[in-house]
Amino acid sequence: MATTTDLITKINENYGKMSKGQKLLANYIIDNYDKAVFLTAAKLGDIIGVSESTVVRFASFIGYKGYPEFQQSLEELVRVKLNTSDRIEITNGGIEQNGVLRSVLSSDALKIKNTMENIDEAAFENAIDALLKAKRIYVVGLRSCAPLASFLAFYLNMIFDNVINLQTSSTSELFEQMIHISQEDCIIGISFPRYSMRTLKALEFANNRLANVITITDSIHSPMNLYSSCNLIADSEMHSIVDSLVAPLSVINALIVELCNRKQSDVAQTLEMIENVWNDYQFYENDEIDLVDDSIKMSYPGENQ
Repeated sequence: MATTTDLITKINENYGKMSKGQKLLANYIIDNYDKAVFLTAAKLGDIIGVSESTVVRFASFIGYKGYPEFQQSLEELVRVKLNTSDRIEITNGGIEQNGVLRSVLSSDALKIKNTMENIDEAAFENAIDALLKAKRIYVVGLRSCAPLASFLAFYLNMIFDNVINLQTSSTSELFEQMIHISQEDCIIGISFPRYSMRTLKALEFANNRLANVITITDSIHSPMNLYSSCNLIADSEMHSIVDSLVAPLSVINALIVELCNRKQSDVAQTLEMIENVWNDYQFYENDEIDLVDDSIKMSYPGENQ
């Protein structure tokens, strides 16, 4: 298998001899290798605006036997790029150590602002409609996106009767949990770089079963959008080893709030039921913090009474 250095070197060495379309491919691959690795030759061509045959010839032109071998080199590139030490090095070079707090908070605020300005409101409305019509709702988000998926599923479960949060360590287990998914159902896939192949496979499986597929991801070129009819794009980046997912969380909050608005009576009924369960089973009896009454004076051993 060719090494990462080989791939970048091959592109650079042949760049001057490339056609206009090949240069577009080269630039996209270098800038978006983490997305390109998931793409077929046909899909990569669609994104760049060239034919599938141009993509295949590009792979041969820079020295590979075909597109599959070229894709193997891309996979190697993704494996070694942006590892933990790379992320720390990027952060150390980009943020002054005495300004980390303000820099990170400002960066996160900017991501929310960019997301607000660029998100497709029609796609948001389509997502709401699909969720309201769904018989079952599946949510999938793995690795760093797992907390987002759990948060979304928790609140969806207060609005709808049949919500399944897919939690697994293997692709086969995903399919087992999705075995009954159908065209009456909806799945929400959450994934950001570095993208999860298991999440992508879950969306592919759902698409093949004609379910409505909604994605929450970072780019229109995200591989998660290959099988989606509704893409919610939220700005995301990394802070050192930490993925910044505040903008995606805001989009999820917006989904939940709008769904609650559309199903106010159902949500109110559910919350009332939950409150009754808590009261009946004294669920929070030993887990709530009451305000301190300053009029009550505590005495301690050894003090004069």
